[in-house]
Amino acid sequence: MKKIDIEKKILGENDKFALENLLFFAKKKKLCLNIISSPGSGKTTILARTINELKGKIKIGVIEGDIQTDIDAERIRATEAPAIQINTEGACHLSATQISDALKQLPVDDLDLILIENVGNLVCPSAFDLGESGKIVVLSVPEGDDKPAKYPAIFAKSKVLLINKIDLLDGGQVDFDIERAKADARRLNKGIKIFPISARRGDGMADWCDWLVKSVEKSAE
Repeated sequence: MKKIDIEKKILGENDKFALENLLFFAKKKKLCLNIISSPGSGKTTILARTINELKGKIKIGVIEGDIQTDIDAERIRATEAPAIQINTEGACHLSATQISDALKQLPVDDLDLILIENVGNLVCPSAFDLGESGKIVVLSVPEGDDKPAKYPAIFAKSKVLLINKIDLLDGGQVDFDIERAKADARRLNKGIKIFPISARRGDGMADWCDWLVKSVEKSAE
């Protein structure tokens, strides 16, 4: 019982700050998306390419979550987008409190879109609401097409599934059934948008960026 009580207390405290963040974004009419995936899926590469492709269209700021180092934040700053680094020092997810603190350091009023790159993990981050407008889950081809079935919670909660590294499907370099991954994701979440992309090569990025622009415009109404 103690374990359950502690878990409820942790989630309850997180939800309080998540609601504050949600109201903050609503008041400012800003879109905030929480990007979740396993380590090595290509989240940072996706972010950097997205920022570069949308320059002159929308202004993007990033909150980077990592257990250690600011390597990913530096990659984002190289695109000239503002980036705030959060090091969790071992925790497997970001918290709403950490996001609240990071928002004080971002020039939110000058931004159209805030992207949160969560710690690489398909399990823990799905349980913690950050006050975001929606979750984006990234599945890279080398991870295997069984991940929606094995880790259903994050796929069920996400607005968008980005299937990254599809360039590796050329010539059968990786054994990945993209239709199976799509079907399993849609069984969990009928409304999920799915964009097969290669952030390295650029395949599918136009459709993903177009969805982002339209979502930003809707949030600003």
